[in-house]
Amino acid sequence: MLDLGLLIIRLVIGLSFAAHGTQKLFGWFGGYGLKGTGGWLDSIGVKPGVMMALLAGLGELVGGLLFAAGVGTWVGALLIAFTMLIAIVKVHGQNGYWATQNGYEYNLTLIAVAIGVALIGPGAYVLF
Repeated sequence: MLDLGLLIIRLVIGLSFAAHGTQKLFGWFGGYGLKGTGGWLDSIGVKPGVMMALLAGLGELVGGLLFAAGVGTWVGALLIAFTMLIAIVKVHGQNGYWATQNGYEYNLTLIAVAIGVALIGPGAYVLF
């Protein structure tokens, strides 16, 4: 059951991150693409916005796919954790803890899940 539980966690978190990455990179799933995301990042002082959107999108896409596949779990987890840490520092941290006030509660939870799974290991069900 442990392996099945790890697979479920990896798939939900990893594929969600990968989808968020495609929002930033390609505008998929209702996202704004590089130009739109870059413009928003510029507006909140994260510059250069398009380059930072590219890095965030790649980190989420690659990190999410690695995490979901159970391949390079540590690399995927670190990419996930790093993008969430930047989100805390640049966007959510100033709003306090609670997600209901746009705080960092959710970001911190995702960091804990990613690092926790990396420490435990991906389980038996991995891509290869």
